[in-house]
Amino acid sequence: MNTPAIDGPGRNTETNAPSTLLADLPVFLGQWLRSPTRVGALVPSSQRLARAVACSVPERGEPVIVELGAGTGPFTAEIQRRLSGRGRHLAFEINPVLAEVLRARYPGAEVVPQDAVYLRQILAEHGIRRADVVVSGLPWALFPSTTQRQLLEAVISVSGPSSVFTTFAYRHAVPLRSARRFRDQLAERFEEVVPGRTHWHNLPPAFVLHARRPRP
Repeated sequence: MNTPAIDGPGRNTETNAPSTLLADLPVFLGQWLRSPTRVGALVPSSQRLARAVACSVPERGEPVIVELGAGTGPFTAEIQRRLSGRGRHLAFEINPVLAEVLRARYPGAEVVPQDAVYLRQILAEHGIRRADVVVSGLPWALFPSTTQRQLLEAVISVSGPSSVFTTFAYRHAVPLRSARRFRDQLAERFEEVVPGRTHWHNLPPAFVLHARRPRP
């Protein structure tokens, strides 16, 4: 399994993605209004946050990258840029409208419009046993305890000893009980959980969490 890089410049790869977040606002806001607990944010994540989230994606070898809650693709774009045509990138997005947006913009990603709770079974159907990196854009603080636990169990089930799980959290949500519960579950399931700096330019401000060495 490849050892994920902590940081470093990515390489360019072709996508059909728009150059600014403004182009995504109408579709993203529309889907948020229909299902706020699934979409989780009013606007897509910033490019700087995306770079911080995707920095664990190896820039060499043939890694398997699994992305959860891809939305309109801010993290997808950075993952594709770092992969530059290597390995495999499965982007999970349960919202069918957003999944179609992803398919059109990122032909290099395998878009999976299914529930990530069944991650192990779905990856097996794609001929994959383990992921090198799991990147999450899911709104963890909006999920009940059962859903948080099920999704983390799914992540652990496809992770090896050197796998990395990377997600992010909104700064304003840190005091929420559901957010504290999620961080407690991360600490329970991974030997190391490292928070990054706050990206104040993101709307709303957010920080990244890198979890390593999953506990069996």
